[in-house]
Amino acid sequence: MKKIKWILLLVFIVTTTVSCEMVSNMFTYRSVSVAFLKNLMEEEYDKALDEMAVDKEILGSAKLDTLKLELADFRYYIAKQFGTELDYTFLKTEKVRSTIESNNTPAGTTDVYIQFSNDNYFGVFKFSFDDKSGKILFVNALDIKKVIPSMFSFWIRGLIAVLIPIFNIYVIIQIRRSNLKRKWLKYIAVICLNIPSITYSAVNGYSFGLLQFQLFFGFGFSLTGYLNCAWTIGIPIGGLYWLWRLNERKRLKNEPDTAYTEDIE
Repeated sequence: MKKIKWILLLVFIVTTTVSCEMVSNMFTYRSVSVAFLKNLMEEEYDKALDEMAVDKEILGSAKLDTLKLELADFRYYIAKQFGTELDYTFLKTEKVRSTIESNNTPAGTTDVYIQFSNDNYFGVFKFSFDDKSGKILFVNALDIKKVIPSMFSFWIRGLIAVLIPIFNIYVIIQIRRSNLKRKWLKYIAVICLNIPSITYSAVNGYSFGLLQFQLFFGFGFSLTGYLNCAWTIGIPIGGLYWLWRLNERKRLKNEPDTAYTEDIE
């Protein structure tokens, strides 16, 4: 038993340490990315290079000039598409580990995604960071230029989506007040059996997941940038079933001409 406790304690310490390091890196990558972009759009190429994992002394002036020209071309492409007055939103950091080798994030690097937008359109930058130095290896603009969606309609649909967990909580309260046996099994059914799922994305509209469960009372959401703003609800199969069962029990119990057997499942 003591060995198990020590193992669990070790796992907790390692997990906590890794999580704290990831959060710390996330804030670093976000600040470096935004600083790089602001300097780039203001044509401060020397300052932009300071955020990149390049050794100016080793590269020499000729290669530095070439790199600055590449940055200028990149800035021109962004300015032509979106203008120079941009807002930036951090989306996520990512390390991909896949059985398909080409999909893996290179060792010692982290991918960082930053949304940029003007008054009408938005896009996404993908950065590759060197984990050791905390600086940028390279950056590119993903092939995304979309109209900024109406967030009013998005939030209205969110209010509708909240009705699903409210319904499931109501059913759980009814189960708790009943004399059913093994209530915890019924709770799990109500919380977990929410399938299929319907997702509304602010950018892409509705989608349907036939075999997608929503385990959090039938409700899920993402509010990271325009591209990832989405509400997801699961059809509350578990809640509907147990509400029907409870209503049937009440109906049978209240009908005088019906032989009622106290079944407390």
